[in-house]
Amino acid sequence: MGATGATIGTVSHTRRLVLLRHAKAEQAGRTDHERPLALAGRRQATAVGTAMRAEGVIPDVVLCSSALRTRQTWDLVCCALGPNPDGVVYVRDELYDAGPRDVLDLLAGAGEARTVLVVGHEPTMSSLAVLLAGPDSSPEVVDRVSRGVPTASWSLLELDAPWDAVAAGGARLRGLRVPARD
Repeated sequence: MGATGATIGTVSHTRRLVLLRHAKAEQAGRTDHERPLALAGRRQATAVGTAMRAEGVIPDVVLCSSALRTRQTWDLVCCALGPNPDGVVYVRDELYDAGPRDVLDLLAGAGEARTVLVVGHEPTMSSLAVLLAGPDSSPEVVDRVSRGVPTASWSLLELDAPWDAVAAGGARLRGLRVPARD
């Protein structure tokens, strides 16, 4: 996976928010909600999980859109991450067509989680990252994410506030990982 910006790593005193756009999906043949991952998307999702594991980014809570492609993305990421018996996964219909503010409302229920992964769709994943990016964010990463992110890309934000107090400009956008293209 290619990297933009600062190293994504474990910071014990902060909360981490990972915003993952689903991997590449098939383009036709079904309703949008039921589009499965393409073969390239399956490879992307596995690579995401491998990269997250290598960087120590293991979610305590996962919020996943109910769309087939997001569920399949999470399943493959999860397999590559390895066992995580304490992780909690919520598949949410609201994430399918959610906007950034809707995702913030869902994040408010993340409790004491240290790392939350949201598996969703564009343009919400990039819009939320830019909305939350505060003045200590990497300018290079903010610029790149503000133009949208490709499939299977993941942004990492750090924040000091509890999940129910996350607000615009209240996080540090630290990194963007973009998978290699087939």
